[in-house]
Amino acid sequence: MRRTLLDILCCPVCKGDLALRVSEETEVEIVEGALWCDRCRVEYPITEGIPNLLPPEEGGSA
Repeated sequence: MRRTLLDILCCPVCKGDLALRVSEETEVEIVEGALWCDRCRVEYPITEGIPNLLPPEEGGSA
């Protein structure tokens, strides 16, 4: 994921701003890390350069 994407991404649940936490980065992109929503207290992982912005599941499966 490129850092410039942070300007256009928002929390899929509350539409709030996301904070970036980097674990591994190259000159071009963030390879591993997470996007954090302070409002929802939800972390969205970045794995192999791809952010996973799927909202957390609520409750369990029936």
